[in-house]
Amino acid sequence: MKVALVHEWLESYAGSERVFEQFIKLWPEADLYAVCDFLPEKERHFLNGKPVRTSFIQRLPGARQHFRKYLGLMPYAVEQFDLSGYDLVVSSSHAVAKGVLTGPDTLHVSYIHSPMRYAWDMQAQYLRQAGMERGLQSLTTRWLFHRLRLWDRSSAAGVDSLIGNSRYIADRILKVWRREAAVIHPPVDVERFSIGTAPRGDHYLIAARMVPYKRVELVAEAFRRMPQRKLVITGDGPNLGLVQAAAAGAPNIEWRGHVPQSELVSLIQTAKAFVFAAEEDFGIGMVEAQAAGAPLIAFGRGGAKDIVMPGTGILFPEQTPDSIIQAVEAFEAAPPISAEACRENALRFSAESFRNAIQSHVATLLRGASPPSNSPHQGPVGHTCPTPWNP
Repeated sequence: MKVALVHEWLESYAGSERVFEQFIKLWPEADLYAVCDFLPEKERHFLNGKPVRTSFIQRLPGARQHFRKYLGLMPYAVEQFDLSGYDLVVSSSHAVAKGVLTGPDTLHVSYIHSPMRYAWDMQAQYLRQAGMERGLQSLTTRWLFHRLRLWDRSSAAGVDSLIGNSRYIADRILKVWRREAAVIHPPVDVERFSIGTAPRGDHYLIAARMVPYKRVELVAEAFRRMPQRKLVITGDGPNLGLVQAAAAGAPNIEWRGHVPQSELVSLIQTAKAFVFAAEEDFGIGMVEAQAAGAPLIAFGRGGAKDIVMPGTGILFPEQTPDSIIQAVEAFEAAPPISAEACRENALRFSAESFRNAIQSHVATLLRGASPPSNSPHQGPVGHTCPTPWNP
């Protein structure tokens, strides 16, 4: 069987690249495609020395530093890949990779990290943050996003099977593309984390980049109003000033900044709970915290609803300090959550589980059968089952 693997673009070894890495492990003889490839040599290990076939955007002026500015050309670019000789095409998409053209004899399966947020429900927020709410540049960008929406929906119709990385993303796929999607959670390197030998301490922990959507300032304000509860904050970023203002010098809040991996793992292992206030597509950080034995106190939207199972944490309903305070007090009053239960929950999201789920899904399609019900409203498929996980 001749297989092609299509990635968006290669710039760094991050979350979507870890998914692509697992695809390469499943189909080591596959040909690799990407809109452009500027991955540093030190981060290319997961490609196993395989060449990457790129589009004309690779050679455009300034592409190495500013390839994202060619977003308007990317739909046209991915449509130029000749995939006519392949039996199977698997794309990893958060923008345009799913738009490759395939014929009736080729099965195209696309793993969707998210539909293009900036072109759909987050257009207004993107324009506001970029300072483009008015003026000629604003009009030009709005027109581009309009064109992208039209292409985005029409190209989704050419994919044989869509897979979302969470039920939240499957819901978004249904909303914007009117397509149902299976759900297979992304792979998490749970083996990098373990339950510690030291006893659990008295601190709660939040570890996040200080960017607006992480809402770290809400957690800081909540704990400022709970002087009897200790909070440790790790991370850095442009929103640091807002977070520090929300903490207002509270003696029960300690900011560690960016810490080494070993120190972060130790903080997770000894934390009362890991607090997470963002609305994430999935939330790999939450799974890593569970792998180290930490219970979760998380905002109950997005991927957190797939991750937090009974006996592993608490979800709070609103992104407000009051909601966080109520969740912390409920956690304190509830029976203790064991580190072993948290780690067992995290193991559902291992790389091996991901590969098994993808392989099973594709094999079912290749046999000409229908995979398990892929409506996000009829319950998830893959390894998202809310019942105890049996690998």
